[in-house]
Amino acid sequence: MIIVQTPLRISLFGGGTDFPAYYEEHGGCVLSTAINKYIYVVINKRTDRRVRVSCTHLQTVSSIDKIKHDLIREVIKKTGMGKGVDIYTIGDIPAGTGLGSSSSVTVGLLKAMHEYLGESVSQEQIAKEACDIERNVLGKPIGVQDQYIASFGGFRFMDFSKSGVGVSKKMDGRKLNERLLMFFTGFFRKSEEILTEQNQSIEKNVIWLKEMEIITRKALEELGNENYDALGWMLNQSWTLKKKLSSNISNEKLDSMYKLAMDAGALGGKITGAGGGGYLLVYTTPDKREDVRKALKDYQELPFNFEPDGSKVVYNK
Repeated sequence: MIIVQTPLRISLFGGGTDFPAYYEEHGGCVLSTAINKYIYVVINKRTDRRVRVSCTHLQTVSSIDKIKHDLIREVIKKTGMGKGVDIYTIGDIPAGTGLGSSSSVTVGLLKAMHEYLGESVSQEQIAKEACDIERNVLGKPIGVQDQYIASFGGFRFMDFSKSGVGVSKKMDGRKLNERLLMFFTGFFRKSEEILTEQNQSIEKNVIWLKEMEIITRKALEELGNENYDALGWMLNQSWTLKKKLSSNISNEKLDSMYKLAMDAGALGGKITGAGGGGYLLVYTTPDKREDVRKALKDYQELPFNFEPDGSKVVYNK
């Protein structure tokens, strides 16, 4: 049996500049971190030649092509793992909450299947394979940041260009982590509609995406100077810009929740992931932390810490 643990993530700055249609011409970058909430993938050998899959539904099949879960089916094909296995995925947080669960599932499946086959594969190769499956094979309208942060882990700056993805060394994010709070908005969302509109509107949104890229690079600079409050203000700037990318990124309820946090002393924030629902992330100075919590008392808080490790095997026997 093999068990692989893969972190979920929070993208702080630059989301949207990681679409190849944008960064291959204009360049792009993100500031992102893995967090200590996980997707677990379990693979166990069977005594027959069938495949049993348990993810959103339980299914036992004799042919890989009959597997309904598209990510599991395509990862099996990609790795050539074959039949005679049970495959289970379990998540700490439900899908549709803007924490990158889909890409974490893909990365975790790849890590687990390569390990099952006795293959040593780099973090970069797993990220590239995950991008290929999600974007090219399945045609999902997504960027490439989630696959990389899930595979590499840590708090990192990533640079995108026509030549590829550059991933920084892990940075110390403990002091920033202490200033961030996250609350569930109360509803889930499917990111595909938002991301499809965003992807189709890249040409008209170049001006906003370029501004978001500039803010991201400035945020990295302020982080190096330990000017954390500047990051809070820039989160607010970046969120204002991001809402221009698609008509579905925010709505009246989300704007109202965000205003509650800001009126209580938060310096900035954003809806995680593509937007439209999921979690509200806010930056607050230590003296305003409890005020913000009180203002958002009707929303469930999700305590979290930055996670230093990427996708990894936690059991192999």
